[in-house]
Amino acid sequence: MKRLRNHLIGVDQGARVLFSDFEDGGDMWTGRGPRHHRTRIAFSEPFREPPAVQISMSMFDMDQKTNQRAEILAENIAVDGFDAVFRTWGDTRVARVSATWLAIGELKHDDEWELY
Repeated sequence: MKRLRNHLIGVDQGARVLFSDFEDGGDMWTGRGPRHHRTRIAFSEPFREPPAVQISMSMFDMDQKTNQRAEILAENIAVDGFDAVFRTWGDTRVARVSATWLAIGELKHDDEWELY
């Protein structure tokens, strides 16, 4: 459990189209090449420490003739952002994916500043 020390709790959220491979014959749609996609997401302002991040698919468009396999994760969480990572495997063909995310963490106080 992440405990927050004070009243300076920040909540940031957003949505992003992670990729749209069906338009240009990209790897996720053709099934060739890497079967993962990584997108860096920036927070609207930095947190004091890396926040807790929840990510989910808000839209996915997959070929109905193949198995639908997918994983979405938040990796490399830092005070200023994180990587949204989508993975698939096997014969799954993915046309496009959108994700929504929510970050909750402690913010810096206005009186906190660094000289160097």
